[in-house]
Amino acid sequence: MGILDTVKLAGVLVFAIPAALAGLEMLLVSGETGFGIALLVLSVMLVVIQRRLKTPGDIPGLVLERVRGSGGHESESNEP
Repeated sequence: MGILDTVKLAGVLVFAIPAALAGLEMLLVSGETGFGIALLVLSVMLVVIQRRLKTPGDIPGLVLERVRGSGGHESESNEP
């Protein structure tokens, strides 16, 4: 995970953590199970979507990683 991925994850967590805490509070303290579960699911989905979703800006980097990873099978010995 690169620095940009870390910053993106931190940005999503800024919204996901308060939603999860509010969901837990509604679920456990207030007794509002519907809203509590909905907020917990929303916060988990925010993080999952951020980690799994590929945007058009991510595609060149993915292609570069595949190209770089597939061409390194030659041996570098100097034997004729």
